Amino acid sequence: MSLQDAPNQADPAPKTPPPHTRTPVPHAQAHTGFEDVQGIFTGCLFVALALVMFRETSLLTGGTTGLAFLLHYIGGWPLGAVLFVINLPFYVFGLRTLGRVFTLKTFCAVAVLALQTEILPALVSFERLDPVFAAVMAGLLAGTGILILIRHGASLGGVTILALYLQKQRGWRAGWVQMVLDCAILSLGLFAVSADKVVLSVLGAAALNFVIAVNHRPGRYFGI
Repeated sequence: MSLQDAPNQADPAPKTPPPHTRTPVPHAQAHTGFEDVQGIFTGCLFVALALVMFRETSLLTGGTTGLAFLLHYIGGWPLGAVLFVINLPFYVFGLRTLGRVFTLKTFCAVAVLALQTEILPALVSFERLDPVFAAVMAGLLAGTGILILIRHGASLGGVTILALYLQKQRGWRAGWVQMVLDCAILSLGLFAVSADKVVLSVLGAAALNFVIAVNHRPGRYFGI
């Protein structure tokens, strides 16, 4: 390079764009009461339909819902009632870790789901339902429903409360945490259903938690 080619001074530092040209930082907007009500109702309806498909094919699912299924299959108790009662101890943990509003919304969501779980079988029936399709489709439905609940500041209690707490405090993905716990719960299913049903139930749990793990990520949207 000749002296003529060399620059006489350093390149100027990049200039900060004027304020009127900067991209505004979005601010979180709280959901209205109506939005929360419809979100909880819709999310629970997705999950309730998934539970109908699981029960129709004698499959299980994870979390406290999976425990409720076990008691339902073994003892013959109503699934909705068992689901509601089995979640009661977790509300104490929720109050201490995730706050009063989240816990109250979760209580309402579980109550709505318990009611829908008992009503929906009278409204929906399946002449033919392939177990593999049921496992995957019900898992995707349940995962989508839970994702709606999470984005409205609620959950279905139990394991979900623990998974969300660990994501909030430790940065662990809620979906992966719940998947590990769900597999442990599903292993108990061998006491209630056949091994092939447990395998399909694990497939359904994987589909459910895949939806949450991919779509519920810290920093991606404004929410919990």
